[in-house]
Formats: sequence, C-alpha cells, structure tokens
Amino acid sequence: MPRTRPPLRPTAALPSPDELNALLSFLEHDPAPMMVLDPAYNILAANTAYRRQFGVADASPLGRKCYEVSHHYDVPCDQAGEHCPMRHALERRRADRVLHIHHTPRGLEHVDVELRPIQDHQGQVIAFVERLSTLRSASPQVRADGLVGHSSAFTQALAALQRVAPSNLPVLLLGESGTGKDLFARALHEASERAHGPFVTVDCSGFTETLFESELFGYEKGAFTGATQRKKGLVETATGGTLFLDEMGDVPLSMQVKLLRLIESGTFRRVGGIETLRADFRLVAATHKPLARMVEQGQFRQDLYYRINAFPVHLPALRERADDIPLLVESILARSPAGSLRYRVDAEALRCMQQYAWPGNIRELRNVIDRARLFADDGVIGLAHLPPDTLQSGTHTSPSAATAALPAPPPPAAGQTSDALRELATRFQGSRKDLARQLGLSERTLYRRLKELGLAGQP
Repeated sequence: MPRTRPPLRPTAALPSPDELNALLSFLEHDPAPMMVLDPAYNILAANTAYRRQFGVADASPLGRKCYEVSHHYDVPCDQAGEHCPMRHALERRRADRVLHIHHTPRGLEHVDVELRPIQDHQGQVIAFVERLSTLRSASPQVRADGLVGHSSAFTQALAALQRVAPSNLPVLLLGESGTGKDLFARALHEASERAHGPFVTVDCSGFTETLFESELFGYEKGAFTGATQRKKGLVETATGGTLFLDEMGDVPLSMQVKLLRLIESGTFRRVGGIETLRADFRLVAATHKPLARMVEQGQFRQDLYYRINAFPVHLPALRERADDIPLLVESILARSPAGSLRYRVDAEALRCMQQYAWPGNIRELRNVIDRARLFADDGVIGLAHLPPDTLQSGTHTSPSAATAALPAPPPPAAGQTSDALRELATRFQGSRKDLARQLGLSERTLYRRLKELGLAGQP
C-alpha cells in the first residue's frame, strides 16, 4: 500500500509563553474541555475542564500528540482513515467540526470536536483551540440500553443529530423499519435545549382518523359520546419538550392538513373546543416509507412534506454497519437479568451474523439473539442455534479460501484470523483505502487491526 501524506508542519512562529498563558487564562473561563495545539499536533495547553474530564493521573497531555492522546494512534487521524479537523482547519483557515471516538478515562466515548485556527498578524496559522463535548446519548462500548455503535455510517448519523440538536428545526428520520428511529429521536431530544422537558411519542400507524385527532389535540367535555371530562392531547403534553411522530407516512390525508396548520401556526384547538391554544414543542418525525414518492403519487401533502423535511437524517440499515454487529450482540446479551447465565456468541456464529443482510435490521437481530438463548444451554450461542434464514444467507469461508480468492475476499474481515489478515495486507497491491473497501471495513477499523498486527505502517 502506498504511503500516506506527511503530517502537518508549523507555518509560522508558535505563540510566545506570554501569549499562551493569556490564551489559557481565557479558556479557563469556559466550562467546556479545551486544548491549545500547534500545527504539528502537539498539545501546548489544556484548561481545567479538560484535565478534569479527560485527564489521566500522572500522565500530562502537554507535549504529546493529540492523536496519540485521543485515539492511541501513532499517525495523524487522516492517515488512520479518520477525518482530521486540524488539516481541514489549516487548509481552509476556518473552524472545522467532527464527531470522533476518543479514548477517555471512562473508556471509548463519542466526542464532538470543534477546532478553531489562531492566526498571527500576517494571517498565518500558529495554533489551534480544540473544544470537546462528550455525547451521553450514545456509546461505542457495550451498553444494555440506548444507542451503541462505532461504524462510520452510525457515526455520520449521530454527527448529523448533534449538529441539529441545539436548533429548533423539525427533523425527519428516514430509514428502514427496525433501524432504531425511536432511539435516535430520544438521543436528539436529550442533546437539545429541551432535554429537561417531556419526550412524547405518537405512533401514527396506531390510530384511526377520528382517534388520531382527539389523541393529538385533546378534547373538551361533551365533544362526543363518552367525553365526560376535558382531556389534554399529546401536543399539550409535549409542551416544553419534543413531539415525536413515528411512522409519519401513515397519517391520513384528511389529518395532514390539520397537522400542517399546527406546524405552520403553532396553534391548535381541542376537539369540540373554540379556544385557540399555543403549542410549544420540537417536532421530530420518522418514517420508513418513501415520502417523496408518496408526494408525487398524491398520497402525502407536498406542503407538509417540506415542513417536516427541514433537516432529513438517514439512519443506516444494519447491513450498512456490519462492523457494529459484535458490539450490538454483546449489548443485547448484556440485558440478561442479574444472576442469570451469561451468554456469548462463538466466532463462527458471529461471522455468519455479520454476513447476513438483516432485512429486519436491529429488531430482527434482537429477536434472533433472544431465540438463540433459549437453545444455548451451556451459554454459548453457535451456528446450530441460529434460524435457517440466517444460516442460508451467511457465507462460511475459511481464512485460507478467503486468501485464495483475492482480490475479492468476503466481507467483513472480523472473521479472518490474524495470520490471514497479515497475508492479505502483505499481498495486496492497492492502497489501505482499497483494501478496506475489499474487506467491507471502514479504513479506521482496518487501521486499528493492522496496528494490532504491527502493520499500520505497511507501505
């Protein structure tokens, strides 16, 4: 594989000690963890918030490379398959922001990194200020609940949520059934300024037309038979928080105009009422249906579509994030009640799971694991415990067969032994990026595995 480009070098004189101390004094007033870096990736200073949240006892970050401290890499991020905010900030002379996975005292965490260049009077970049923010709503480690993942596709969706969370823009979550739209919606709520308000879910596929209106807007006493008292609707319940309209594509056409009026005017009336009430919620909608096509076919209002589609976010299918399957499997198994048998999945069954297309996505994966546990009496889930569909879709290829099949080995490489991966990397003639594509891995994951084998610097 050809060598990657060399690391950045300083383009001007570094800040003087007095300038550095003045800058650090300014950063001390910021509650967010922040560092000062030079253009050669060296950490020049760190504020108290950084040392408190990311510091390790007896291991000062000063003088060390940022990629060494944050990622445990021995090369800059862009040479390990990551987006390097420093290189982008230097090339464009403006701030850059990215969601990375960092090593912290608590283990791996998703960290939102914002890098701002500092220029001298001649416009030359002499240093950078890095601001860090840890995401609590998702984890790249095993966790029994919430969002988990570390693949590139998962991280991109998470980064999009992090971008839009501080605003009040409506968000439309698009993805196949079973991709975790409810978890992403809750993560968006928890990252927003409305996190302390209610999170109200409306399953749009579960209501008749009449029931949808009364549940959403509420009703007055006597509005219809059985309405013996006034009832608040879900719109009122969501005041100060987030209203999550799941399966938005199932909203009846006759109700879409009332929903549009609610979103446009921010007002509504209870069924049977005359008082106009003001709504106060952040709208998040989700669907697995092709709304754009439904608009063309007259099945969904165009004006409503443009209202809810202010910030669309694609949620990846499980087959698009096969790197996450081992982590997801462990997280599902971690939900076993305390004191019960601890289960694990053997290597061959895990390889089969990673090669399966998972049309039902994470929901299907969870069902398969729950079923397999019933048959794994010794606590080890193997091929014999997986459903026939999963087995038929999997490709059971030995490492030697995969090596002989170059240049198109079966994805992903997690099933390859260390010797097989070593041989593949040694024989492969293309770039590391090409090899990662052949193996069905992200370049970052391939770099980490090569590093474990001492091949990260392989030309």
